[in-house]
Amino acid sequence: MFYEHAIELLDRRGVTIEAIADIVYDLQLKFHPQLTRRECVESVDTVLKKREVQHAIITGVALDELAEQKKLPYPLQQMLESDEPLYGIDEIVALSITNVYGTIGLTSFGYLDKNKNGIISQLNSNKGMVHAFLDDLVSGIAAAASARIAHEYPDFSRYEINGEKDSL
Repeated sequence: MFYEHAIELLDRRGVTIEAIADIVYDLQLKFHPQLTRRECVESVDTVLKKREVQHAIITGVALDELAEQKKLPYPLQQMLESDEPLYGIDEIVALSITNVYGTIGLTSFGYLDKNKNGIISQLNSNKGMVHAFLDDLVSGIAAAASARIAHEYPDFSRYEINGEKDSL
């Protein structure tokens, strides 16, 4: 129920699972050259099935849409319309998504928040729509899906155990 609703909210705002998966693919390909886009789509979908992720999407998109409709009280209305850099609550909501898969998700989120890869850049520059939360939510979902892949394919070949290189 919440899963379908979260997917519909993303779609309504112009965000597809595939667009998020493209970001994941770009993040992970250098570490896993055999990675496929299909694996990235599956990872994003798995992240989206987490209840706390669905809750974050529902909350963030509702606030973005209310800001577009100018239904929020002052000064929150202005903060969301301008995506006020010091507001920070949008990042905190998105960080609840990255925490699902550990600290690697946190570092990937910071990278995406700064570089605005793929659909994130489009959301950030879409005039007429408020995406104060959505750009960060997409970054959080991509970072979590990327971290999930990193956990599935750990590179143990870089570590020595008892003086010997470990290989898979």
